[in-house]
Amino acid sequence: MTLAGQVEEKVIENEGRNGGKRRRPRRTSINPGESRRAWTLIAPAILLLILIVGYPVIKAIYQSFLTDPGLDKSTGLFNQGNAWNGITNYTHWLGQRCAVAGGGTQSCPSGTLGSQFWGSAGVTLGITVVACTIETVIGMGFALMMNRAFRGRALVRVAILIPWAIPTAVTSKLWQVIFDPQGILNKILGTQFAWTSEQWPARSAIVIADVWKTTPFIALLILAGLQSIPEETYEAARIDGANAWRRFTSVTLPLVKPALAVAVIFRVLDTLRMYDLPAILTGGANGTTTSSILVVKQLTSGVNSASALSTITFVLIFAIALALVRLFNANIVGAQTGGKVK
Repeated sequence: MTLAGQVEEKVIENEGRNGGKRRRPRRTSINPGESRRAWTLIAPAILLLILIVGYPVIKAIYQSFLTDPGLDKSTGLFNQGNAWNGITNYTHWLGQRCAVAGGGTQSCPSGTLGSQFWGSAGVTLGITVVACTIETVIGMGFALMMNRAFRGRALVRVAILIPWAIPTAVTSKLWQVIFDPQGILNKILGTQFAWTSEQWPARSAIVIADVWKTTPFIALLILAGLQSIPEETYEAARIDGANAWRRFTSVTLPLVKPALAVAVIFRVLDTLRMYDLPAILTGGANGTTTSSILVVKQLTSGVNSASALSTITFVLIFAIALALVRLFNANIVGAQTGGKVK
């Protein structure tokens, strides 16, 4: 009988002794004095979070409903700004509608910031999906390698983590030199191709640079999960005749899912708000403008409209984060309960 079968048989036996019912742990009552003391201790941290996080978010949302200073196209007069504007800023971005002279709106002309919202959102999402997928696969390979015992393992771990320790601005300039027409990549390939001058090569350059820099982060988190797996679990699997692939899919992958979920969620959120890497590497040109780059560009034209764009971006990222948390939580709980998730 396998180890899993023995555990399952023991659980069934215990449930039979208890009349088919599992015993629930008793809840200990909390002393009211201890509860007040706990709230007293965490109150400063909560107030600090409200000031640092809550106030800027609320102010940005409020500003998103105001007008920006500038020439009012409907009247031809200068607008002082900060007047109530309703949801106009939101329809400007979501519907890509721009104001016209004499009142009314029309589709934003190509090349204007208002016409780039959905394009930048698609670029951001595409880079996130491709980069995070590659980083997860390579990171898992690095983590499995670093988890094995061999001579020089400490040196290999340090070497793998070096790209993650390099600042993003330095990484961007480094890869800018590599992808230059006179750079080392073209020297190796014997070409003079401008990698960042066309749409898909430029996007690929961003993905390659991001994978090179942040794969060690995912590898580090997965390695922490691998080191928490008892060696006896693998030994039991070997005794049952499981080969290396079966041990990976049936033992390693299910038990490392919590660490893997944290790594993927962190990287997805980080990539969705990517700014410095594409801003330095490509300048946001040739179809590489991300949502964060679009927000920064809009700041020079109008803060209130940029606040609306920031709010929309925040809601989209929050929705994706919530979906990932629910997805991974369901997978982890499902794996722990034998696939029965309620």
